[in-house]
Amino acid sequence: MRITRITAAALLLLAAVPAWAQDGIDQKINNAIQPIADAVTAAIFYPVPLGFAEIPFVLIWLVTAATLMTLYFKFINLRAFTHGFRLVRGDYADPDAAGEVTHFQALATALSGTVGLGNIAGVAVAVSLGGPGATFWMILAGLLGMSSKFTECTLGVKYRNEYPDGTVSGGPMYYLSKGLAERGPAFAVLGKVLAVIFAVFCVGGAFGGGNMFQANQSFSQLVNVTGGQASWLADKGWLFGLVVAALVGLVIIGGIRGIARVTSKIVPFMGITYVLAGVVIILMNVGQVPAAFAAIFNGAFSPEGVAGGFVGVLIVGFQRAAFSNEAGVGSAAIAHSAVQTNRPVTEGIVALYEPFVDTVVVCTITALVIIITGSADSTLDGVQLTSNAFESAISWFPWVLTLAVVLFAFSTMISWSYYGLKSWTYLFGESKAADITFKLLFLAFVIIGSSMQLGAVIGFSDAMILAMAIPNLLGVYFLLPVVKRELNEYWADLKAGRLEQS
Repeated sequence: MRITRITAAALLLLAAVPAWAQDGIDQKINNAIQPIADAVTAAIFYPVPLGFAEIPFVLIWLVTAATLMTLYFKFINLRAFTHGFRLVRGDYADPDAAGEVTHFQALATALSGTVGLGNIAGVAVAVSLGGPGATFWMILAGLLGMSSKFTECTLGVKYRNEYPDGTVSGGPMYYLSKGLAERGPAFAVLGKVLAVIFAVFCVGGAFGGGNMFQANQSFSQLVNVTGGQASWLADKGWLFGLVVAALVGLVIIGGIRGIARVTSKIVPFMGITYVLAGVVIILMNVGQVPAAFAAIFNGAFSPEGVAGGFVGVLIVGFQRAAFSNEAGVGSAAIAHSAVQTNRPVTEGIVALYEPFVDTVVVCTITALVIIITGSADSTLDGVQLTSNAFESAISWFPWVLTLAVVLFAFSTMISWSYYGLKSWTYLFGESKAADITFKLLFLAFVIIGSSMQLGAVIGFSDAMILAMAIPNLLGVYFLLPVVKRELNEYWADLKAGRLEQS
């Protein structure tokens, strides 16, 4: 009954949104956001001159951290890979441990926030701008990003809040404030400031990239396969948004357990369907696979033009990977913090699989399909380029892709609703009022995103999500010794046979 009443209240609130869009509210929102978007984007993507090229600051920030953590933890991304699979399937699980979801459900929830339009549309952007060689750098960024995910997700569980009713709250807000406080008063102030900055960016990212962008792009793909601007759906974004908002509302009102139940079904189903379709197309063109890999490798190191071309391809590849797997951003640590475990490092090891599946597997398959079908030279862009590539081999696949886009967008929205909620309640307190206020606002933004021309909102939301990496990684650097102690203790117990429960 409680869920029904809240959902009904949300729908009443959302009923007024279509009129807003028709009255030009989208232009007003864009105009209001544009100065903020420009300022945040200029800071995050500030070009840093390195030799013969300029590289965005945030890219240097993310890649440097991922590389240092890979070396600091002695290639944990490779040496813990097999053990991570055992944890995902439930070995060493302790059902009496604090937490709300299993290792698999936490991984599925985090994956649902990253696997989606970044893989489908983002890869197409990378290949369009940087050529096949950008794929190589995406894969490398994904492998390095595994170490970043390991670190932040271990910290997320280590410093989470555990409440008497069995619920938990974790993520960068908590390990920045609590973890740095252990180092002394000055660090306590720094940690609190970084935590607040992160939470503000996360709320902005949840409303924008984790909500409005997802609703907008999934509606665009639906319109495209039903006839484009001639489709009867072309001016019905508000209706699409209303339906999606109602479905999102039914899930997020139930909290992380409800979100985990849904994502643990949607993500494997759509992920496997998408990957299988890609593998089928690759097998149909198996003779072109060696040439495709040659194009990827050669394009990565010797693209057309001078050295600046090489750096350009590298930048595109790393940047799209950062958008796709969000390693170092800190968002996934919020979902992973809800896991049932008494050993924080176990969830860090499980989290290794997130960038691997998201970037190394799904993004690579998307890129291979685009390259071997000859679609890389198309004038299309984003999700339309990917759709065209699949359609060239499987005529009816755009409909499957549309379903994938909608479901991936749906799962991303419900995951980001949780990220945003935890950041919101960190800022405004753990209360029913704060909880309901955020969820109603989140559902309203689903409608707005479906109904309006996003314009500045897209740039703003992208910048907000990447901006989360600044306070997150700054604090993580100080907490690396904590993670190392946890890892060494766990690894020693594992090798000695003392590890029976995680």
